[in-house]
Amino acid sequence: MPIVVESLKEANYQDQQDLQKIYLDAPQWLFAPFASPQQLIEACLGDGSLIAGRFNDRLLGAARLQRHQNVWHLSQLCVRKVTRRRGVAERLVDEARKMARDAGATLHLLAPAGHLEAQALAAKLKVSLDELTT
Repeated sequence: MPIVVESLKEANYQDQQDLQKIYLDAPQWLFAPFASPQQLIEACLGDGSLIAGRFNDRLLGAARLQRHQNVWHLSQLCVRKVTRRRGVAERLVDEARKMARDAGATLHLLAPAGHLEAQALAAKLKVSLDELTT
């Protein structure tokens, strides 16, 4: 069964638990401009910018997808620690890229300046990286 990527506007109890687990081990810098994983989750659910990868009815990874006219930004991408290195992040990026392309936009990763993890992911997945300078 493949990983299904979906836009989340609402999250049931199990989805909320899965989202908490996804962001549990994330570094603090990943949440900016939000102060905590909970603020990130609530804000992204509220504005419809949260996408997630689901496998067997469980969320394995999530990211914030901000849709602008010509460029869409994917940020706060995180995969559950026990599921990392199995293609979940790549699937999220590929699907976000397809969604952006279908809307006539390009996809860029968005990350704080100087974070090697984001630079490495962008290079591996052949996607542009826009760095925040704050």
